[in-house]
Amino acid sequence: MFETVLWTMMVLGVVVFVSLYFVDAGYGKMISPKWGPTVPNRLGWMLMECPVFFIVFALWVNSEVKTSLPYLLFLLLFEFHYFYRSFLFPLRLSGRSRMPLAIVAMSICFNLINGYIQGWWLFRIAPEAGYYTSTWIFSPQFIIGTAVFFSGMIINRQSDQIVRNLRAPGDTRHYFPRGGFYNYVTSANYFGEILEWFGWAILTWSMAGFVFFWFTCANLVPRANSIWHKYAQEFPEEFAQAKPKRIIPFIY
Repeated sequence: MFETVLWTMMVLGVVVFVSLYFVDAGYGKMISPKWGPTVPNRLGWMLMECPVFFIVFALWVNSEVKTSLPYLLFLLLFEFHYFYRSFLFPLRLSGRSRMPLAIVAMSICFNLINGYIQGWWLFRIAPEAGYYTSTWIFSPQFIIGTAVFFSGMIINRQSDQIVRNLRAPGDTRHYFPRGGFYNYVTSANYFGEILEWFGWAILTWSMAGFVFFWFTCANLVPRANSIWHKYAQEFPEEFAQAKPKRIIPFIY
C-alpha cells in the first residue's frame, strides 16, 4: 500500500503541476469568488497545516525508535517547520483576508497523505529495513541536507517577514516586495520552502522525501508563475527595473 500511495502522489504531482499553469489556485493573491465559500485566513492555515504535524508525531510516539538519535532529529526538524506553519504563522497574519474552503479541504487531504508517507517511512519502514543507524547523522547526506533545510527555512521566514511589513496597519494597498531574495525572484517565500524540502529529501535520502519535494515544486512553481505575471501587470515600472525571475534566482 505504501508504494502505491507513493507513486500515486508522484503521478498526481504531474497533474497538479500542469493544471496550475492553466488554473490559478484561488487563495492569497489569486483569491477568487469562483472557489466558493471562504473562512478567515488564520483559521484556514491552522486547519490545513496541523494534520501533518499530529500524524507524524503520533507515528513517532508509537514507534520503536523514539529514542534513536537520527529518528529523533528527523522528527524535530519536520515538526519544527510544521509547528511554526500550523500555530505561529497564522497568528502573525495581518488583515482580514479569507481562504476558500475548497482550498482548505484539498490541503487537508494532501497533508493527511503526506503525513502518512513521511511518518510511515521514517518510523515504520526505515527501522525495519535497518536504515538510519547512529552514524547517519555524520553522513554527507544528513549534513548537507540539514544545511540546505535550514537555509530554506531562513529564506522562507525572512521573505514572510518582508511581505508582512509591506503595509502599515489599516493599509489595504498592494506593494511590490523588495529586499532579501525578493531582489531576485517574485516568490522568495516559495523559493525558501522548496529549498527546505529539497534539503529534507537529501537528509532523509528517501523516495518519501523526494515525493514531498516534488509535490512542493508541482504546487509552488506554477503558482509563482501566476504571481510573476500579476506583479508584471500591477507594477510595470518596478518590475521592468528589477527584472526578477519567478522562483529560482537567475534561472526561472
